[in-house]
Amino acid sequence: MLRIVIFLGIGLSLGIDRSFAQGPTGAPAAVQVSPLPTATPVVFSSQTLADLKRVQQAALASDYAYRQVAHLSNNIGPRLTGSAQAAKAVEYVANELKAIGCEVQLEKVMVPHWVRGEETAALVQFPGQAENTTQKIVLCALGASVATPPEGITADVVAVRTFDELKSMPRDKVAGKIVLFNYPYDKQMAAEGDGGEAYGEAVVYRGDGPSSAARQGAIACLIRSVGGADYRIPHTGQTRYAADAPKIPAGAVTAEDADLIVDLVRQGTVKMKLVLTPQTLPDVESYNVIGDIKGSEHPEQVIVVSGHLDSWDLGTGAIDDGAGVAVSMEAANVIQKLHLKPKRTIRVVAWMNEENGSAGSKQYAKDHANEMSNHFSAMETDGGAGHPLGLNIKGNPEVKKILAPVAAILQESGAGMLHLAEHCGADIEPMEKAGVPAFSPIQDSRFYFNYHHTAADTLDKIVPKELAENSAVVAVAAYRSEEHTSELQSLRH
Repeated sequence: MLRIVIFLGIGLSLGIDRSFAQGPTGAPAAVQVSPLPTATPVVFSSQTLADLKRVQQAALASDYAYRQVAHLSNNIGPRLTGSAQAAKAVEYVANELKAIGCEVQLEKVMVPHWVRGEETAALVQFPGQAENTTQKIVLCALGASVATPPEGITADVVAVRTFDELKSMPRDKVAGKIVLFNYPYDKQMAAEGDGGEAYGEAVVYRGDGPSSAARQGAIACLIRSVGGADYRIPHTGQTRYAADAPKIPAGAVTAEDADLIVDLVRQGTVKMKLVLTPQTLPDVESYNVIGDIKGSEHPEQVIVVSGHLDSWDLGTGAIDDGAGVAVSMEAANVIQKLHLKPKRTIRVVAWMNEENGSAGSKQYAKDHANEMSNHFSAMETDGGAGHPLGLNIKGNPEVKKILAPVAAILQESGAGMLHLAEHCGADIEPMEKAGVPAFSPIQDSRFYFNYHHTAADTLDKIVPKELAENSAVVAVAAYRSEEHTSELQSLRH
């Protein structure tokens, strides 16, 4: 019963078929969940629905996806673009897709090569300090960060919560100092199932904080780590340097250390020594891995299932996004194992460089620009491996009615929700913009951002059963495009 209540809450918090009102005291007045549509067009034949059921059951029973993510995370490890591990992962996934009978291509893409260096920080002056002591600060550099001098920088710390608070400060109160943005990740919002929304609210400080601080004359910028991690674990991720601001060193401190600094700054002067020595090396040649099961009747029409192969370097990239690559590979594996003959080409894509540039998806959009009208649908899994609740959909709203029979099948593993979304994935965004119907699994996000982009993104965070449930959603969603009907063709938005 507890599990049912929790997952119902997650579904409602995602805004799926709901109306949510507040009474005069601010408490929820009513919650209504709309049932699955009943008046649906006849799109899927009984044979296709039977095949979808077989696909679902085969994926739920298979450990193939788990074995793939285990190898990517444990045997190969962190796969930051430009690294030897990223190159090894390309080779591994290509060989695995060939082994299950896919036609494999490696499509070239030039990717950035940023390398993490030394990253240390300490408070060297602060109120109440014992003589000849310092206070260690746990942090990591943000992706694309420039370096401090090798010996580091030592400067006063200014702590603010928001961009507006920083802008309200006189420039001379910021110039020459280290700015800390202490904007917290909303753990309560995440606990209610809206981890992605909580992340979106806080991550703007990672992206835009360094340039905002630099415009005020700061010489370095730190942010409070974006996520729910405790135990002094810092959270990395890409920053964005604006063209109109100097590039200054940028890092993320743990939530605990952010609280420490803020408390001390309230009491008086706080001075920090900061050492960050990352390097941006010349771009490196890499590849998107493409694995096709050619369509028997319409091979030119493509159904994309995908995840991104690169990862950040603090952990081993299990949930972000080894899991997404693995469940996409499983979709192809199941279809091949069942000897199904899809009418359209099912294309597995392991994208390169989602984390720090999206070069892979941008290159794919250029290389396949003339074929976008024949891309029938695109799916990306990049939300970890938590229990799936259903499908996010970016497309014609009528798709919900058309896919009701598919949702009924997915509901057998608790994944029958259909939610119209504004966006389904960073790597498939160019296809979304071209009007291709896009999909992604709705996944339990309550704990994902405890580990995302941290040293704790490791294989043990994946529950094999839940990974298989995600595989079933992805495989069914990929194979459901079998029927060649005017209704499905009209789903382009």
